[in-house]
Amino acid sequence: MSSHHFVREGQEPALIIANGMMCSYELLTSILEWCPYIVVLDGAYSRVVDLQITPDVVIGDMDSLIEVPAALNVEFIQDKNQENTDLEKAIDLLIGKGYTEINVLWATGKRLDHTINNLATLAKYSIRIVIYDNHSKAFILPKHFSKHYEKDMALSLIPLPEAKGITTSNLTYNLQKDTLRIGEKSGTSNSASKSGIVDISY
Repeated sequence: MSSHHFVREGQEPALIIANGMMCSYELLTSILEWCPYIVVLDGAYSRVVDLQITPDVVIGDMDSLIEVPAALNVEFIQDKNQENTDLEKAIDLLIGKGYTEINVLWATGKRLDHTINNLATLAKYSIRIVIYDNHSKAFILPKHFSKHYEKDMALSLIPLPEAKGITTSNLTYNLQKDTLRIGEKSGTSNSASKSGIVDISY
């Protein structure tokens, strides 16, 4: 199965499939539907092929592939640079192609060190990158954020590594020009106090 359909280059978010725990097939297909350009990290390539998904690019050091397959219409990019992760290589590739929105799947679970590092990687980039799994989605908040949430919908604020002057409205535990700092004070397990707009600024 492939999500490819006719859109203008860069019109919709690109998708990166990392090498963590697989998400549900329902989540995978729903995101594929809106992401016409797919980059797969080399460690996940065989699992992606088993799901009959045809990526546009496979990127990484290729150590996980016995040999680079001669796949039709798939570009294989070998990058042995050890100064950045395969996820960063994929993000940098897409930024170079002009993408400003990227969705990421299979970036959590399996190894805790990879999960933590993948989440921390979001703070390195100014474009919108969203990591999805079966339970949540994670992204860097813009300086001013407003979105409609249903009452009691969970929402956590986690600093990477620090955020100052945080002011919120319509949360169960609102902040007023507060500071969150990793390892000292975080904003996990918050929620919308009522159905409506949640505002966050920092």
